[in-house]
Amino acid sequence: MVSPKYHVFICTSCRLGGTQNGVCAKKGSPDLLMTLMQEVEDRDLTADVMINNTGCFGTCQNGPVMVVYPQGVWYGNLDEDAMIKIAEQHLEEGNPVEEYMI
Repeated sequence: MVSPKYHVFICTSCRLGGTQNGVCAKKGSPDLLMTLMQEVEDRDLTADVMINNTGCFGTCQNGPVMVVYPQGVWYGNLDEDAMIKIAEQHLEEGNPVEEYMI
């Protein structure tokens, strides 16, 4: 069984049947997911970080949105710079990034 240090869920507005139709997807969350995956790989964190895309979290006004467990830290209004900063400060160093927390 896999036991990562962090489990990250990123809303990509997935709907039943696999279509992406929602605020987070329209604001580029699928690309942000790929950015975070690349950052995790580049930082050699793949054994410590599991990343999954999700459907709507119900906080569309804050989109794109992601949640990092086990702490339950919610991040919103994400962009590429936010993903890089979260990868470095939260996932690598263990310090949540307050400026993106919701």
